[in-house]
Amino acid sequence: MSNSSNAMSFLDHFNDLRKRLFRALIALAIATMASFSLGDRLLQLLLVPIGGMENIQSIEITENISVFMRISLLAGFIIALPVITYQIMAFVFPGLKSSEKRFIIVSIPFITIMFLGGVAFAYFIMLPAAVPFLVGFLGIPTTPRLANYIQFVTSLIFWIGISFQMPLVVYIFARIGLITAGALAKQWRLAIVGIAILAAVISPTVDPINMGLLMLPLLVLYALSIIMALVAGRKRS
Repeated sequence: MSNSSNAMSFLDHFNDLRKRLFRALIALAIATMASFSLGDRLLQLLLVPIGGMENIQSIEITENISVFMRISLLAGFIIALPVITYQIMAFVFPGLKSSEKRFIIVSIPFITIMFLGGVAFAYFIMLPAAVPFLVGFLGIPTTPRLANYIQFVTSLIFWIGISFQMPLVVYIFARIGLITAGALAKQWRLAIVGIAILAAVISPTVDPINMGLLMLPLLVLYALSIIMALVAGRKRS
């Protein structure tokens, strides 16, 4: 009887997860289609770090439309981020208290704000430093391909945006009781190594200046995460 009950419970959870992921995908699809009208303007903004349309080239016949779709997808993800976050968080609601549920719901707008903060950091600080270095490396004249450049820019923006959500995610986990500030503080050496590896993966260049430029805010975010976990732990107590 218990085995049947457990199997049924697992199936219920699996179906709930499937429904919520489907709703998140629907929200992403709708937001992406709504972003089509912004595609041209967003492309112009993303080309600013390289100096505009005259410094880029398109080779393949499908290249322009694939770039347009990639830009629209990133914009759609940002627009749909509150809905996507809610659907993911709502999956764990059955195991939370009412106060914890309310806290997660209130924190959803701040997740989007932190992501936008990462986007702003990538666009206004990382890209102006990285793009001229890459294009002018070795002094060889370079005219990047449109698809390659946009893939590079959108990937950088996306992953830095994700990284900037670390303090808020840590706060949520600490508030629920999954982690503590003490555990984070004790692992600071491991955190520095992890941040260095993450910066090496995300950083658009291999030079230490750009890696350091990315590591610095990540280290600040980690320190802020410890503070947020401490505050969350006290509120939980």
